[in-house]
Amino acid sequence: MNDRHEAPQTDYPIVIEKDVEVPMRDGARLKADVFRPYDDGKFPAILNLGPYQKDKLWVVPDTLAEAPNEWMNWETVNPKWWVPRGYAAVRVDGRGTGKSPGQCEPWSLAEAVDFYDAVEWAAAQPWCNGNVGLNGISYFAINQWFAANLQPPSLKAIIPWEGFADLYRDALYHGGILSLFMTNWYTAHLLHHLLGRASQLQPDGWQVNTLHFWLRNNLDSGAFRGAQAQWDKINVPMFSVGNWSGMGLHLRGNTEAFMRAATPHKKLRIHLGSHVHPFYTEDGRHDQIRFLDYWLKGIDNGVMDEPPVKLAIRKGGDAFEWRNENEWPLKRTRWTKLYLDLSQPPAAGAELSGTLEVKNPAKTEARTYPASSLGTMGSTSAASSQVLGGGIKPGMGISLVTSRLSVDTEITGPLAAVLWVSSSSEDMDLFLTLRNIDPDGKEILETGQQGAPVPVAKGWLRVSHRELDPELSRPYRPYHRHVRRLYLTPGEIVRVEVEIWPTSMVFKKGHRIRLDIQPRDGIGSASYMHYHADYNTGTNTIYAGGDKESYLLLPVIPAAA
Repeated sequence: MNDRHEAPQTDYPIVIEKDVEVPMRDGARLKADVFRPYDDGKFPAILNLGPYQKDKLWVVPDTLAEAPNEWMNWETVNPKWWVPRGYAAVRVDGRGTGKSPGQCEPWSLAEAVDFYDAVEWAAAQPWCNGNVGLNGISYFAINQWFAANLQPPSLKAIIPWEGFADLYRDALYHGGILSLFMTNWYTAHLLHHLLGRASQLQPDGWQVNTLHFWLRNNLDSGAFRGAQAQWDKINVPMFSVGNWSGMGLHLRGNTEAFMRAATPHKKLRIHLGSHVHPFYTEDGRHDQIRFLDYWLKGIDNGVMDEPPVKLAIRKGGDAFEWRNENEWPLKRTRWTKLYLDLSQPPAAGAELSGTLEVKNPAKTEARTYPASSLGTMGSTSAASSQVLGGGIKPGMGISLVTSRLSVDTEITGPLAAVLWVSSSSEDMDLFLTLRNIDPDGKEILETGQQGAPVPVAKGWLRVSHRELDPELSRPYRPYHRHVRRLYLTPGEIVRVEVEIWPTSMVFKKGHRIRLDIQPRDGIGSASYMHYHADYNTGTNTIYAGGDKESYLLLPVIPAAA
């Protein structure tokens, strides 16, 4: 008798069809590779569509759980594992990329329409049982949301594994501040297609000036609607998978999806570590195939009867344990305010500017610091120079810590900060970093999504973008409209709410929670730097205490009874 949690074991041989033409509604024909069981039966299809070139071999790292083979392709399912288990793996070169003709428009409505057509084409093939699922990492997760917006009839399940869902908020403009990861990503793939091997077959596929389009539309004007999940339209069963260290690109989209997508059939998993490794682990594949077996093959394996949320609860230094939950955010959360206290003047040359306290100080105090002008530099290299070796430096923003914790304290969920601020300039950038400091004053860091060490959590806001959407905002997750700029009058004091991306960390007894508030990127930002606008001159000021209640809002999870 088969375990209800496992599909019957199969071992189909594999047939490969290369450069299959996939017709689009406008007459274009995209090129695809199909890996499917060598059998007369009908099987569900797993699709990927994107710009990473289906013929480009991925030389996998030695640390990957799956062995390298000639069919491995970056961020897609491994056919040698999936096809023998009764799935067809279909890789489509997106329009204007790889071998597909046309013009590439990454994460656009046009690409979503192509994806819709590819889904319906696959479902109609004689080898397909009519059920199509989407499963992949990053790019191959992101455009799942946008295809799902259009509700292709044959799309039966999606697994967006570490994929942003809002091109504006999650990827391009963090709190209204441009992320240079995105401009660098675009340039890299433009080069691959115009100067690399792909140029031999498709030399003119990137003529659309996407970079200008991204930079010109620096408010959420509606121009990116095709690249933003329309949560009320996403009704397909969904397994949304995030990474705690994905702050700066993917994590926010995966948690927003679980909170807001219309489908009643949804699960959430959040792990830790690097960007690609978890997808290919035995645990990762097990979670994926059970979800797809249920929705694409009709196997009653109990996956939808289990708690919908699976979280890696971090213990510091990459230690963790899995825990199942029934909702997000967790219902038993004790929303806890830690107030900024600036009442004691810092010692000369000290890093710390104040403390985080459970009560609001009676009197308002302020700290003023340089806004960190770039002078005439203003380039990507200038932005990358702002890390200054990692930590906050004297005068570079402010830093506050709690007293040593008397017990282990778990923080799991979304976070926010409320701050009172002013600037001598017309605008002001806020970069917030949450850090884990051990009893010896050393920071405990985690392995980041891109492999570099990262702190606990990050948040960003350009103060002119402080206007909130009152319907979508929550105290623990401010939602900014980004439709106009409310510039400052020099010296004007305003209240702002800063979204800090979700996190999980058990701060050990004796550790301190530290909050940095900076005018530029700080520790753990190397993979996701930002453009620091040239108005960042003069000084910025943070106010706290009295009628200027500035605080950090934490999702404290009570210890089990």
